[in-house]
Amino acid sequence: MTVSEASIMERLDQEDKEKVSYFIKLLLNKSKYLALKKEIAKRRKEIKTGETLSHEEIWGQLNV
Repeated sequence: MTVSEASIMERLDQEDKEKVSYFIKLLLNKSKYLALKKEIAKRRKEIKTGETLSHEEIWGQLNV
């Protein structure tokens, strides 16, 4: 968000902020963003269960 967009959001009253928030939620639920949301959810589960790679493992897989 650019500075001008942020300053506009700050100037809106609460009702209009809620309307903008509603439309943002609609956009984020579009199919092109669902894949990203699924990937984030998957990664969060992996982090909670400790199924993440260490830096050494990542570099080892890249053969660097």
